[in-house]
Amino acid sequence: MRTVIGTCHCGAVEFEVDLIDGFEDIRRCNCSLCSRKGAVMAGVPLDRLRVTRGADSLSLYQWNTRIAKHWFCSVCGIYTHHQRRSAPDEYGFNLACIEGVDVAALGEIGYGNGAAQSLV
Repeated sequence: MRTVIGTCHCGAVEFEVDLIDGFEDIRRCNCSLCSRKGAVMAGVPLDRLRVTRGADSLSLYQWNTRIAKHWFCSVCGIYTHHQRRSAPDEYGFNLACIEGVDVAALGEIGYGNGAAQSLV
């Protein structure tokens, strides 16, 4: 297992992610929120992501069914991670927040169909 560190832009929020086989479930999402923020995300079970600094600086955004939870830094506005509606036992996290990750070098990124899931 390898642990990577992620931060928001201003550094108020820091989180750790435990990786077993590198980044898993890399994707974008076409739901109304994710398509606007344009983030590339990876996923892990809930117990493999920990906010290590700045939990009090995180703001929570929810809409529609209010099952999904989207966190972002209240200081700089960067989306750090979310708890998925389609898989509430997982966190998705912003790969661009991870130290040393070049999102552009990941190549073609597939899309999850969050737009269809939000209709059910």
